[in-house]
Formats: sequence, C-alpha cells, structure tokens
Amino acid sequence: MRRVVIGATAVSMALSIAACGKAGDDNDNDSGSSSDSKSIGLLLPDNVTARYEKFDKPYFEAKVKELCSDCDVQYANAAADPAKQAQQMSSMVTKGVKVIVISAQDSAAIKSSITSAVDKGVKVVAYDRLAQGPVSAYVSFDNVKVGELQGQALLDALGSKATTKSKVVMINGDDADPNAGQFKEGAHKVLDGKVDIAYEQSGLWKDTVAAQKMSAAITQLGAKNIAGVYAANDGMAGGIANTLKGAKISGIPLTGQDAELAAIQRIVAGTQAATVYKAYKPEADTAAELAVNLLNGKDIKSLADTTVTSGSGDKVQAKLLTPVSVTKANIKDTVVKDGLYTVADICTAEYAAACKSAGLQ
Repeated sequence: MRRVVIGATAVSMALSIAACGKAGDDNDNDSGSSSDSKSIGLLLPDNVTARYEKFDKPYFEAKVKELCSDCDVQYANAAADPAKQAQQMSSMVTKGVKVIVISAQDSAAIKSSITSAVDKGVKVVAYDRLAQGPVSAYVSFDNVKVGELQGQALLDALGSKATTKSKVVMINGDDADPNAGQFKEGAHKVLDGKVDIAYEQSGLWKDTVAAQKMSAAITQLGAKNIAGVYAANDGMAGGIANTLKGAKISGIPLTGQDAELAAIQRIVAGTQAATVYKAYKPEADTAAELAVNLLNGKDIKSLADTTVTSGSGDKVQAKLLTPVSVTKANIKDTVVKDGLYTVADICTAEYAAACKSAGLQ
C-alpha cells in the first residue's frame, strides 16, 4: 500500500498568505492558512503506506503549481485516524479552502464531513478511495482489476501446484476502505474454484496485524500445508514475509500491491512473487487537474470520463486508470522505465547477487 516532510516556518507561512503560492506541508494537521479562493486542500489517510508522502503528495503539489501558479495547496495527513481526518477537513473548510482532494481513511465515516463541506460551497474530489457523500469527482484505478491481477499472479506463481486442494491464505485490506472490497472481489473471481482459500482475514493495511494473522494461519493450517499467500498490499506482505521467514517457510508465492521499493527487492530476492504497479503520477496529476478545473468552474467530464456509484448511492464522475502486474520478469519495463526507482535504488549491496541473477545488473 519514504516520505519527505518540509517544515514551514512562521516566515514562510506569512509569505504563503501574502503570495498564495506556497504549498503547506504540516504532516500532523492542517498547514498554513488560506486567505483567498485559490486554495486547494489535500487530505491523505496515513503515513505508514509509503506511497502517499513519497509520491502522491509531491506529484499532486507539482501539478497544481504547473496548472495554477498562484494556487495554494493545504496539506494534512490523518495518520490512520478517521476522527482526525474529519477535523482536518472541517478546519480546511473554515479556512476557506475551495476544493478538497481526499483519500478517505474511512469512506463511510467521512460522509457527514463531505456533506457539510459541500453545503458550504466546497467541491470535493475522492482520491484513490471512493468516499461516500456528494463528491464531485473520483480518480483511482480499476480496483477489481487490481485484485484480478493479484489473483492471477498467485496462480501463475503456483503453476502446477494450483489445484483445488492447494491451501491459500488470504489477508485482505481494511473493510473501511472500499478499495479493499474491490481488490478482494477481483481476487476471488480469479482464485475461487482454482485453489482452496483455507484462511481469510483482514490485515487492516498494517504489517503488524498481517503478521499476526499469518502466524494464526500457520497455527491453524500447519506450515507444510500452505501453498501460497495473497496479501492485499505490499506493507502487509512485508509483515507476512517476516512471519514466513520466522516459521522457516520458504518457496511459496506471496502477492502484494503498490510496487513499494521493499516489495520490488523482495521480488528480486524471491520472497515475494508479484506486486501491482499503480502509476502514482498519472493518478496525482489527474486529481490536480480535476481540482484546478473545479476551482475555476470548468467542466470535468473530459477528464472524468466514466461514472461510478459510491457506497452512499451517489453517482460520481470518475477516471479509472489501468494497473499493471509486476514480477521479476518486467521490473525493468515498469517501475524502472517509468523512473519510479533506479536500478541502483533496487540493487543495494544486500540484493546485488539477486539483481545480477534477475538481469538487473
């Protein structure tokens, strides 16, 4: 499912108010203050998923700056706390932010905050996760397809061992995140009837929880009886990989998602079979374009060219991007080619021999 935090001083905050051209960057709460109609808010759900502050935030800020040089991006991170995110949203509305882009920590819990913001004239864009309530637009990936890619990667890695008697452990994401349900749906479409999903639990997007669930699965099923593991994202896959290593279980496929650097290195080393790469820049760029268009009262249908229905029954204009499965065979053609990581980033001393064997060096 790697961060850079820039602390703003009182002087820079003052300049931001005067020029309305600097992005706020307080990771704990709302940053800076908004003094005119050129303010766009960015609310991200947690700071343990590496992608958000490493990639999504800077890409979004850069694209807003490119499209609107005098726009002010206000930023806050919920640190996995839905109540905190609701407070952050309320604070941004109070400060006069006109468009808020939000990746909801809890898509249902944030509904009342979104409704309140919209009632006050604020436009809301759901980012990566489809929040409930009257949002104007949604940008993400085809999340059912993500789950299908994960499931297929697991079957491919199992090869001839993919039989209806093969016991698979399935550790899903947080049920409060609508994406988790879609990943799960897609994975089941591919796996059901092909393998025996013998143990299935939620890992809450936390490596520690996923590790505990994996330990419980080993106890319940027996170490020798587990053929493979579906992990809904790379953070949880990391915790699971450590549990497998501690239990002296090796040679079984493990999936993930988000193409985190640690996951790419595990793929190179052979302790993770695959991940799913969702290119962060196109997603963040599209969100920024939607936000600026909404700020300026422009039409968004050319950007959000489809519609989806949220958990609250709202029809939302959406842009759904295409995810890509990443295995050892296509690391160079995906995350390296796109500049997400360099070969040097991946092939540190610990992974040098594995990288050479994989053809990366």
